[in-house]
Amino acid sequence: MRILIIEDELAMRSALVEALSSEGYHLRSADNGEAGLELACTEPFDLILLDVMMPQLDGYEVCRTLRHRGKIMPVLMLTAKGQVDDRVEGLDCGADDYLVKPFSLRELLARVRALLRRYERNDSVPPTVTIGPATIDFTRQTLTRDGNSSPLSAKEVGILRVMISRQGETVSRETFLDIVWGYHAYPSTRTVDNFIAALRSRIEADPANPVHLLTVRGQGYRLIGSKAGQAKLEN
Repeated sequence: MRILIIEDELAMRSALVEALSSEGYHLRSADNGEAGLELACTEPFDLILLDVMMPQLDGYEVCRTLRHRGKIMPVLMLTAKGQVDDRVEGLDCGADDYLVKPFSLRELLARVRALLRRYERNDSVPPTVTIGPATIDFTRQTLTRDGNSSPLSAKEVGILRVMISRQGETVSRETFLDIVWGYHAYPSTRTVDNFIAALRSRIEADPANPVHLLTVRGQGYRLIGSKAGQAKLEN
């Protein structure tokens, strides 16, 4: 497994490299956001550890740019800013999880293992999928229907990837919150319902009577009928 560490503090960067190398991971590192972004976009990585407060380009902008460019590897943000608004901003820009400094090595390694497990399963999702009349392009993070293409948010992409990787299975609201929103960031389970309703309005021929994004009463949601497909070229 290849991990990229983007951290401007030398002592922290060195400690992370030493700890993760001892666990058998292959490491690359960068000491600022611009260098880290270039590495992340030119080399394959299974996970990125990303500091928030950095010169030149902060972690929020690095993560936002990665998602805009279609990079789907999990991002674990490392931050000294522990306020709720700061954590929410990190998750909203596309991070999968966050860890507030100072943190224990055991917790860091546990978070890394958990994110890699999730990514390993979701990485089986093809880059382009059709669900009913809609085509989902995960590289571009767009949904195309009736010739019209519109962007998908990071959370919508995450929800769809989870459902597609588990097609035919019932996925609980708690599972969505854990995988898509990350540790310690649980909003109300009603948030998941709202996102599913919004996706139905864009995917289902009749959102009031869905045939693809199904509700399993008291348990969660199930996807049926998705197929790997080719992205349609727009004129």
